[in-house]
Amino acid sequence: MFNKILRDIKSVKIQGAENIVKYGLRAYSIKPSKDTINKLLRLRSTEPLLENSLRYAEKHGVKETLKILREKEKDIVKNGVKLIKNNSVVFTHCHSSTVINILKEAKRLGKKFQVYNTETRPLYQGRKTARELARNKIKVTMIVDDAFHIALKKVDLILIGADAILKNGVLNKIGSGLFAEDAYRHKVPFYIASISWKFSNKNIKIEERKGEEVFREKNKYISERNPAFELVNRKYIKGIICEYGILKYNQFLRKV
Repeated sequence: MFNKILRDIKSVKIQGAENIVKYGLRAYSIKPSKDTINKLLRLRSTEPLLENSLRYAEKHGVKETLKILREKEKDIVKNGVKLIKNNSVVFTHCHSSTVINILKEAKRLGKKFQVYNTETRPLYQGRKTARELARNKIKVTMIVDDAFHIALKKVDLILIGADAILKNGVLNKIGSGLFAEDAYRHKVPFYIASISWKFSNKNIKIEERKGEEVFREKNKYISERNPAFELVNRKYIKGIICEYGILKYNQFLRKV
């Protein structure tokens, strides 16, 4: 089980920061050691939540860490629901369990709204988002990533997750920075939903995935680039929805 978890995280079979943490903590509970922590942290470069959770578990145990994570997630959802108004249209990109939980809670509270989301090339994580929303009877329109500008004319706010929060901005799935800049120009509020444990003071290297995910044909005149994430400049972010509330960027940095 231990080696399978490591393989699945490395191959992106396990994806999404929260899922990676859940399985990373499971692996750590099987072999609790500094060596295990180091092995897990080498698997993916853009996972400060995994690092912060493992460091906490090293001192307080896996059970207590999972409890704290659940409590923080509940607070984030409670804060995020405040932004979902009746008859609003929300746009999201890729797959964020926190964003999905906010939308599910808004639905449970009886709020009426619709969602636009991208299919999210090249691994189509947005399709997973659409399926989860549909299972919860939330109306969702899925678009190709390049159709964002068309969707932007219909949406009231943009709500995405985060893989890492830095002093100068947020790292999230490729495309997020472009969407944020376009939303800023069109005065559509752009929010990040994230636990504060995704903050990092480190200079995080953006993960580059295999070129085969983009284009499988082999041709000596064709090369591929497949960056998994990009930086969302902090000036485009209206607020960060975290366990402390809905905060401006400077407010968030003072909390962490």
